[in-house]
Parts: sequence; structure tokens; C-alpha cells
Amino acid sequence: MTNTLIPIVCALVALVAVVVLTPLAGQLARMVGAVSEPNARDIHDKPTPLLGGLAILCGFLIPVIYYLPSFDTPAKGLLIGAILISLLGALDDIVDLNPAIKLAGQIGCAIVPVSFGLTIDHVTLPILGVGDLGPAQYPITVLWFVALANIINFIDGMDGLAAGVSAIGLTTFAVLAASLDRSVPAIMAASLAGAALGFLVHNFHPADIFMGDAGSMLLGFTIAGVAVSGVMKSAAAVAIGVPLIVLAIPILDTSFVVLKRIKHGLPVYSADRSHFHHRFSSIGWGQRRTVLTLYAWCSVMGVVAILVSFRTGGAIGVVLALAVAVAVGAYLVYLLEILKWRGTPVIEIVRRRRDPTPASHR
Repeated sequence: MTNTLIPIVCALVALVAVVVLTPLAGQLARMVGAVSEPNARDIHDKPTPLLGGLAILCGFLIPVIYYLPSFDTPAKGLLIGAILISLLGALDDIVDLNPAIKLAGQIGCAIVPVSFGLTIDHVTLPILGVGDLGPAQYPITVLWFVALANIINFIDGMDGLAAGVSAIGLTTFAVLAASLDRSVPAIMAASLAGAALGFLVHNFHPADIFMGDAGSMLLGFTIAGVAVSGVMKSAAAVAIGVPLIVLAIPILDTSFVVLKRIKHGLPVYSADRSHFHHRFSSIGWGQRRTVLTLYAWCSVMGVVAILVSFRTGGAIGVVLALAVAVAVGAYLVYLLEILKWRGTPVIEIVRRRRDPTPASHR
């Protein structure tokens, strides 16, 4: 079987497995009381079982374990860490862990692949060349794993959002890793992408089940690992930038939210309605429209990352690809940050500007 075909088969196997296993995860969630009850911040309006992430984990493991004998030591460390952080997330879904304990657990899980040799040991920058990180590689890599696990966790606030965005990012990393002849990260990325797509069968709006922290932290953690082993360890001048392009949307979303919380003196881990998906909801967009728009935005970034990595069209092609990504991002930020229509028809906005007196007072 060719190296290109293997990741595709792995993705299909994981997809089918998750479609079958997810209802069982939902039953388990109800048995142990891991059910998300609607509140003022949430978008869903009915009690929904969590622990869908366990189905994603099992579907992911089926093809990955088959190829485990061919994995190198760092890849095995990544797999162990991914299993542990998914189980940590499942525990949080059931008993609602203290944020400090949860963070300590995430750091412990991140130390596992790092101790197995999976580290960001150098960065390659245009013009400046290769820079060796030395001992700093260890805390930097741990921070990278913890950050990505929480970034995907933070965006998991709307039916199908985290699963779809992760599937797009993982597919991009699978393509990039395969193009660099890095079969192991390609297999892991493709397998988890297939698992995430299989979960969407049950999780796309209206969702029957949520992935919970068991799924979102698994996705973020594994994305962090395959980004390092599949792309960032290459000698290409764009090695450090490509993962940032692929993950630009969830990174931007989390950055805006965290900075806003810091600005207002709120704990970073506190919940609010500042995420992109909440803002789309506030301007009157439904869940499907919002999620599909964010899928499209992430897909554009994924294509841009591939074009940049392959140097398609030379320097001019790279510049044009980046320009498209910036233009799409600027439009959506303008829509959410500048207009803030909140679902009000344009004609009504114009009327209010001309006559600010509320209708009830006229």
C-alpha cells in the first residue's frame, strides 16, 4: 500500500469506528452523570451527554495501534500523552475538576511526549536561518502542548465547531507531513481527522452528544504533536509559520478572548460569550451558518498553508495566498468587531441613527 493511501485508509477506518461508537459513549455519559445542562452562556437548549471524546479516542486508536510497531519513540510518547489527556478530560467532564488541578494534569500529560524526545528543538526563520533552542526547547514544547489543548477546548462552544475545525487542521497537517515523507505524523493526523469527521455525524447541529474535554483536549494535544513532528522539525524556512497559519483561527479566537478577560480583570479560565461563534450568534446567525462560515475560513487558511509550504507559484503565489487569507480574516473581523448589527436589519440601523428615540417612547 502506498504511503499516500495509508493515511486515507486510516482516516476511513477511524471515521466508521467513531460513527458506531459515539452512541455508546452517550449512554456511558448518562450513566455516570456527565451531561451538559443548558445555562445562560451556552447555546444549546437541552441536556446533552458529554464524553463523545472517548469515542473519538477509540476510533483514533484503532488504525494507529495497527501501525504502532513502526512508530518511533517520540510518536509513542505523543500517543501515550494523548490517551492520558483524553482520560483527564473525561474525568473533568464527570466531576468538574478545579482549574488549577486540570492545568497541572495538562502539564503532566505534555511532559510525557517531551520526555520521549518530541520537542521543538530549533526554529527555522527566513533570512535568519536555523536557531537552536537548547534547554529552552523543553518548557517551550510543554507550553505549546498545553496551549493547543486549551485553544481547541476554548472553541468547543457550538455544535460541530471544534470537531470540524480540528478535522480541517489535521487534514492539512496530514497532507504536509505526507509531502515531507513523514509517514507516522501523517497517519496520526489522518486517523484523528477521520475520527473527528465521524463524530460530526452525531455532533453537527442539532447535536445528539458533545465531545467534552475528553475530545477537545485530545484534539488540541494531538494537533500540537503532529504539527511539531510533521512540519516544524523540517529545515524549510516556513516551518515555524505554517502551523500558525493552519491554526490561525482558533489561535486568534482564544487570543481575543484571553486578552479581553485580562483587560477586565477576569480569570483567564472564566466562561463568557466573547468567542467568534458567540459573536456570530449575537448578530443573528444560526449555528449551521456560523459553523460553516468558520469551516470555510479555516479551509482557506489550510489551503494557504499548503500553498506556502509547497511554494506554489513561487514568491508571487505565496504573497497572493497570504493576501487572500488576510482579506478573508479582515472581512470577518470587520463583520464581528465593527458592524455588530446583532441581527438588526440595515434599514432599522439607518433609522435608529437618524432618530435614536426608542419606539416605545414615540
